[in-house]
Amino acid sequence: MKKLTLVVFDGVQALDVAGPLDVFSEANLLLPARDHYQITLVGERPDSVMCSSGMEFRVHVDYPNFHADSDLLLVAGGPRVPEYRPDAAFMNWLNERVRGAAKFGAVCNGVFLLGHAGLLAGREVTTHWDHAERLSRQFPELNVRPDKIFVRDGNLFTCGGVTAGIDLCLALVAEDWGHELAVKVAKRLIVYIRREGGQSQYSPYLAVGPGEDSLVAKVLKYVTDHISDALTIEEIADAVGVSRRTFSRAFAKHANVTPSVFVEQVRIDFARKLLEETDVPLKTVAFRCGFSNATQMRMIFSRQLNTTPKAYRDGFRAGRD
Repeated sequence: MKKLTLVVFDGVQALDVAGPLDVFSEANLLLPARDHYQITLVGERPDSVMCSSGMEFRVHVDYPNFHADSDLLLVAGGPRVPEYRPDAAFMNWLNERVRGAAKFGAVCNGVFLLGHAGLLAGREVTTHWDHAERLSRQFPELNVRPDKIFVRDGNLFTCGGVTAGIDLCLALVAEDWGHELAVKVAKRLIVYIRREGGQSQYSPYLAVGPGEDSLVAKVLKYVTDHISDALTIEEIADAVGVSRRTFSRAFAKHANVTPSVFVEQVRIDFARKLLEETDVPLKTVAFRCGFSNATQMRMIFSRQLNTTPKAYRDGFRAGRD
């Protein structure tokens, strides 16, 4: 029997809880009863917590009354966790329970709570890409890997945003019971056993609303409309009505990346869509997305996503099959 503890609180992200729970619950369906995961939800109160989405989870026990050791202790995250300042009683409890756990970690930005508890000094971690910079500033002693879907550092496990908790827990199931069981669980949940690439494949640069009139939105529209062209910074600056010097400085300030990196990311996004939805040859994908050739597209894919266009397409086909 593996004893798992999942720490939750009001405002928790529902998928940070439901994702791991479903992975371990599906594993239990495939494991003999003597090997089951025994899962305990520990909260601030001994009744229920309200998720940020309005969903409620029933809590098994409140943290002041939970003193058992765990094979694995995970802290869930939530939209407001980076601003949250936990009280001393909770931090003391968390320290004590981590010392009694064989493995511990966090889902998404739950890593901030581990940081506040002083449990991460000098460790390698990851979190949701949108909170990685803040995590680095707030806890400069950490080695933050913002593009990783999940990271293991000894007995510490952290992962990226929301559904990355599923990736992490599949890896934990594989470590406990072998790759074959983890593959069966992944198939039952209809997810990849391990996704290629990192969090950068989820387009943080392109989160622009359709009605926005910002500089970033104007550039995105122009690049999208001319995606197959060999675009230059001068051409884009002229299209949005500013000088090159002003454009480069203003764009980097608003987008947190240079214009050339932004354009590259747009091309990658278009390529991903073609690879996911069509069977056109790789050289045609490269041409339609404005890459010089298939070799250049492959190099940029490898650098940005840690995979190749062919492997990316094969992964989606395998998922459909």
